Amino acid sequence: MLSRLITFVLLLLAHPTDGFTVPVGQQSKHLLNNNNVRLMSSVPVEVLSESFVLDRGEIKPLIKIGEGSKEKVINAFGLVTLAVSLVTGPVWMLAMMIIDKVCNINENLDPNRVVFDFTGKVWSRTWLTLSNSYPTFSGDIDAIRKGQGPCLYVANHASWLDIPILCTVLDPVFKFIAKSELANVPCIGQQLRGGNHIMIDREDKRSQLRTFKEGVAWLKKGVPLMAFPEGMRSTDGRLMDFKGGVFSMAMKANVPIVPISLSHTHAIMPSNALFPVQPGKGKLHVHVHEPIDVEGRTDAELVELVREALLSKLPEDQQPLLKEEVQDKESVSA
Repeated sequence: MLSRLITFVLLLLAHPTDGFTVPVGQQSKHLLNNNNVRLMSSVPVEVLSESFVLDRGEIKPLIKIGEGSKEKVINAFGLVTLAVSLVTGPVWMLAMMIIDKVCNINENLDPNRVVFDFTGKVWSRTWLTLSNSYPTFSGDIDAIRKGQGPCLYVANHASWLDIPILCTVLDPVFKFIAKSELANVPCIGQQLRGGNHIMIDREDKRSQLRTFKEGVAWLKKGVPLMAFPEGMRSTDGRLMDFKGGVFSMAMKANVPIVPISLSHTHAIMPSNALFPVQPGKGKLHVHVHEPIDVEGRTDAELVELVREALLSKLPEDQQPLLKEEVQDKESVSA
C-alpha cells in the first residue's frame, strides 16, 4: 500500500503546478500529458453501426443481488473490475485525504481544487486502463487540451462509466453538477465533496437556486462545468428528454456549450450491473463537438442544437425510439 501511495504522489509531483495554483487557461499544459490519447479523425464506422449490448445469457451472471427491476448482477469480468477497484480505490482515497489536509492548511494553496480533482483523473485513467476499457476519441480535442476557458460541457448519460470516461478527456479543472445522492458513494462522493463540485437535489427548489448561483460563480471564475442534461441515467442507453434549466447557467454567464457524445457505455456497464460486464476496449468512444454559442439564442433553441449534436455521433441503439416503436415495445413487454 505504501509503495502504491508513493508512486501516486510522485505522479502528481511530476506535473508542477506553480504552488498548486494554476491559471485556468493553462491547466491542461501543467497538469496532464495526453500523448497517449487515442485520437481519431472521425467516429469509427463500427461505433455508429454496431451494438455491443449483451443479453442475459451472454452476460452469464455469477452473483445476483435483489429481485425484479432492482436486481443487480456481477459476472466474471465484473469480478475482475471489482478486484481492480479494491486495489486502486484505497490508494485514491488516501491520496485525496492527504491532499485535502494539506490544502486545508491554507485555502490559497489550491482554491479551485485543481490538484485534488487531479487525483480522480489519475484514478479514472488507471482504472480504465487496468480494466481494458480505455476509450478512443475524436472531434475537437485540441480545444480542450489548450484549455478553452469557461464553458458548459454536456453529455448523454447512460452508465456509471460516464464519469471516469469524461475524466479522461476533460483535462483542465472542471466541476460536475451531480445528484446529491452521489455524495454518499465511496470514493466518488469523497471526490465530489472535497473538490467542491456542485450537488443538486432536484426535488428541492432552494437546492436548484443554490446550484444555479454556484454554477454561475464557477463560470465567472473561469472554471468549466460538466452536466448531464437528461438529469438521470438512461436505463437502455437511448438519449432521453432534457431536464429544464441546465443551459440557464451558460446563458447567464454567456459561455459556450460543448456537447460530448459518449458511445456504448450502457453496453459495457448496463443499468442492471454493479460492475462492467465486458471489456470496453474498441467499443467505448468519446466525440467532442464544436462549441455552441449561447448569445442571442433561447433555451429551446439550445436544447435542439445540443440534442442534434449529441445524436449525430451516437450509435443507432442510443437513438430515441419513435412513438410507434415505443408503443410496439410496450405491447410486446405486456
